[in-house]
Amino acid sequence: MNNIPTMTKNLLIINVLVFLFQYILNPKYPGMSDIANYGVLHFFLAKDFHVYQFITYMFMHGGWTHLLFNMFAVWMFGSVMERVWGPKKFLFYYIVCGVGAGIIQEMVQLYFFADIPTLGASGAVYGILLAFGMIFPNERLFIIPFPFPIKAKWLIVGYIAIELFSAMSGPGDGVAHMAHLGGMLFGFLLIRYWRNHPDSSQRFGRSYGQEFFDNLRRKYEERQRNQRMHAEQTEWEERRRETDEEYNQRQRQNQEEIDAILDKIRKSGYDSLTKEEKQKLFDQKRPS
Repeated sequence: MNNIPTMTKNLLIINVLVFLFQYILNPKYPGMSDIANYGVLHFFLAKDFHVYQFITYMFMHGGWTHLLFNMFAVWMFGSVMERVWGPKKFLFYYIVCGVGAGIIQEMVQLYFFADIPTLGASGAVYGILLAFGMIFPNERLFIIPFPFPIKAKWLIVGYIAIELFSAMSGPGDGVAHMAHLGGMLFGFLLIRYWRNHPDSSQRFGRSYGQEFFDNLRRKYEERQRNQRMHAEQTEWEERRRETDEEYNQRQRQNQEEIDAILDKIRKSGYDSLTKEEKQKLFDQKRPS
């Protein structure tokens, strides 16, 4: 376990722990336990559907075989892809493929108008398989029961052909083949996008999720700053208006005092003024 990359290891642990919880609640049918009923992906028109199920269904499994096959693929191919991409980019890819698989499965159920709960990491796993085939197309793999190595790109083509054939044969086997193809489709589109926009791929030194929340925080701080500046501007304008009113009132009061002094001079002469009145008259004549 110490040699498994961090994100791959965490995915393995979470999937196993969730399944153990399912198994404890319903040992005979883990995929029908209470937690599974809330976590599996229901048809979006069903009363049991919740948006969060696009995430939670990836961590639910119907049985030990279902769990072991998926986790084996996550360990075998996910470890490689995480070392290539790094943990944040790998997790983002894993989630996108899983959600994409759920979206395709919902579209299929809309076509048939059927509520068949979907569970399992297979959509994300098939996305990882596709990524390995695209990044290492000529890598030779030994796959049971073939006694000779197969290039990764041909293995992926074979998986796609098998899933298409199985999907066209009908839904009777209880496997969400279109979800598998959906995970591969979304993985293909995401890898192509990264190749065409290398700058966006390099940003995974900081995860898209972190960048998203950083943008939200930046917008929030900018809005707060604008509100604060607006409040300060309003307060300054109010203070300015208040100061102007006080100034006008002081000017009127001062003029009334000067007029009273001038009236006193006309009636009784300059010498009748007090020292304070003379000083006020002098200050009034002095240029400002």
